[in-house]
Amino acid sequence: MKPLLLKVSSGPAHSFSVRHDVLPDINNRWHCHPELELIYFKKGGGTQFIGDSIKQFKAGDMTLVGSNLPHYWRFDDAYFYHDENIKVEMIVVHFCENFWGDQFLQLPENKLIKVLLERSKRGLQITGSTKEKVADLLASMLNTDGADRIIMLLKALNTVAISTPVNYLTSIGFKYDHNESENDRLNNIYEYSVRNFRKKIYLDEIAEIAGVSSNSFCRYFKSKTRKTYSQFIIEIKVGYACKLLIENKLNIKQLCYDSGFNNFSTFHKHFKQVTGKSPLMYQKEFTKNP
Repeated sequence: MKPLLLKVSSGPAHSFSVRHDVLPDINNRWHCHPELELIYFKKGGGTQFIGDSIKQFKAGDMTLVGSNLPHYWRFDDAYFYHDENIKVEMIVVHFCENFWGDQFLQLPENKLIKVLLERSKRGLQITGSTKEKVADLLASMLNTDGADRIIMLLKALNTVAISTPVNYLTSIGFKYDHNESENDRLNNIYEYSVRNFRKKIYLDEIAEIAGVSSNSFCRYFKSKTRKTYSQFIIEIKVGYACKLLIENKLNIKQLCYDSGFNNFSTFHKHFKQVTGKSPLMYQKEFTKNP
């Protein structure tokens, strides 16, 4: 499965792109591009796919995606209903690793930034006070031109580079084969799965969506994602349960069923396998460290 290769335009007066997006369907599909992407979600949320990582994203999240790392932010359905009270807002920066020249990252002063850009090939979640500092820089960058714009990006990257710890998103073994020819298949699987994960999805059903036979679907899916389709669905369910735990609108038994699990013991087992924590511990830790 080859993600859609997108061309990112920076404009004739700029060496890199900074955008303020307010629509949920901007590049709303599985895609990649040579430019690195630094994205800050001011409003909105949904399911985040980066490489072989699946998790929920929400307002306040910030991510750095490396060059040609496939990704897809699928906003929740509510954001497509044109409700004035439910809006999307994000700041997105795209830049090439060498837009400031081939030798810039070789300077000894830039060693940490060079390491950061290498680490970004696995996707990085930016959190805490680092995220707040970078968010302010991104907001200022929208209304800045000239050399100050480049300085702000450099300062943002340096702020992330000197912070610890680094939160990787994809597994260390994730590799993407750029030589495959199929453009839409995995995107269709993701979209259908996110819409229907609360009910049982039968093999024949998802194989038809993928356009392959039932006998070959499981092998096909694992070869492209390094996980079984069952594991993939469990991760979507657990990600949605994490969202409900953070919102704290339902008790744990209610959100278990709302996330598509058939019983509480199964929910508890899979939740701990995916997150490393019990649902209650996850909720308490998020409340303590948002």
